Amino acid sequence: MTLNDLKALDPNNIGNWPPVPKLGLLLVGLILIVFAGYWFDWQGQLEELETSQNKEEKLRQSFLDKKKQAVNLEIYRKQLSDIGQAFGTLLKQLPNKSEMDGLLTDINQAGLGRGLQFELFRPAAQETVSEFYAELPINIRITGNYHELGAFASDIAKLPRIVTLNDININPTKDGTLAMDAVAKTYRYLDEEEIIKQKQAARAVRK
Repeated sequence: MTLNDLKALDPNNIGNWPPVPKLGLLLVGLILIVFAGYWFDWQGQLEELETSQNKEEKLRQSFLDKKKQAVNLEIYRKQLSDIGQAFGTLLKQLPNKSEMDGLLTDINQAGLGRGLQFELFRPAAQETVSEFYAELPINIRITGNYHELGAFASDIAKLPRIVTLNDININPTKDGTLAMDAVAKTYRYLDEEEIIKQKQAARAVRK
């Protein structure tokens, strides 16, 4: 069919058109119907379907995560119990407020017991307070020979309470001995009243 044949078709008498133009017109009409359906109806439904699929995927992932947590719940409880026991064990190694003087005496005796001479033993004027414990640094200067200093450090490590030696500096003296400058840090746990004050102070800072 030529272009002239198409121009000769009567749009008011489509029923008498040849089969090929009829099929072409039907195809164009079908395309227009499909496009109109997509534009005015299907597009919104497809977007809603995609949103629902994304939501379903998130819910499925959430379900899998919660299922995994439920399966491992007993393991988590066991780990929490172990952590609590370990924390309790460490806490027992910290003296309370009334035991701090005895601990300071133990540190002093550890040095004297090894024949060392204390030239300085000065606890800090104020403790550094954390959430559950307080830290007290003590500036010390002791003199003695190498083996005595080593034995002192070993004795400090063996104390039943936690004591650490920090910022250690060893220098020879004029009389042929060694002088060790260090900061011994001791720790104690806070009593209930002090813990409450710490929590109140932390809340005040957050506000």
